[in-house]
Amino acid sequence: MKFSQNKKHMLTEQIHPEIKPIIDAISAKILDKEAQVKLVVAALLAGGHVLLEDRPGLGKTTLAAAVAQCFGMDYTRIQLTSDMMPSDVLGVSIYDAGSGSFSYHKGPIFTQFLLADELNRATPKTQSALLEAMAENQVSMDGKTRELDQAFFVMATQNPMDDAGTYHLPHSQLDRFIISLSLGYPSQESERVLYTQSYIQGLKKALPAITDVATLMSWQAQVSQVHASEEVLDYLQVLIGKTRHHPEIEHGLSPRAGLGFFKLAQAFAFMAGRDFVIPEDVQHAFYPICRHRLVSRQGFDAVRDMIKQMRDETPFV
Repeated sequence: MKFSQNKKHMLTEQIHPEIKPIIDAISAKILDKEAQVKLVVAALLAGGHVLLEDRPGLGKTTLAAAVAQCFGMDYTRIQLTSDMMPSDVLGVSIYDAGSGSFSYHKGPIFTQFLLADELNRATPKTQSALLEAMAENQVSMDGKTRELDQAFFVMATQNPMDDAGTYHLPHSQLDRFIISLSLGYPSQESERVLYTQSYIQGLKKALPAITDVATLMSWQAQVSQVHASEEVLDYLQVLIGKTRHHPEIEHGLSPRAGLGFFKLAQAFAFMAGRDFVIPEDVQHAFYPICRHRLVSRQGFDAVRDMIKQMRDETPFV
């Protein structure tokens, strides 16, 4: 029997009572995008990083700030440009003539929630400054390793590649993001709300913290304990194998991507108030995991359709 994704079921399934107020608060600022908001929160609960791919003006920065505020996280935004150096992100050692020694001045990466805005406007050298931090939660500078905050989370935005002054993110960088997504344009009805005075005034106000970092860390630990049966794990691996053996896809999902896939499915289960993963969780996680990783010889639109086809046509038995 074929198992197809029931999007309506996934969007209306009961949400964990402590997480629902967070979803509602963020969705009040990012109108008409509840599915994307849930996806970002799931990625945070899974302990992964998020890549937002959109044109300017669609609410990416507003979304990032709202998530950080609701979780009570220290928030830092860096605007990436082509003339930035790795030291502008990681920090720099400065010589102190008085003491005759170097002192390390931490860069903006030493935070809990880092918004790396327009990441693909930075040169590959500066982009690579984030690799170690995103993979190992640490920064190596001047022969020393410095730990980042346990809750360290990166949300990066990327402009369309046809925009002037952009650099392709390498696969090694893309693979550090557990998911990618696009907000897209709001509906006409939701966009009309943007013009109201009440919405404009509310947009300027910071959201109150609904929870704190300690609770977030506790939730992440609980997510890692969500059970998946052997049958569900088989199903997840079948989907991973489909990406690796598809004739039109150059490179399938890596083991790191597969681990992120599993963690995201666990996060969806936790958000639904369950302590076990069901096939719908796996189905729901598949597209955002694959979206930025798979490369088709026919272009992005083609690989998007291939992902959906692999997901919808793969049976769960």
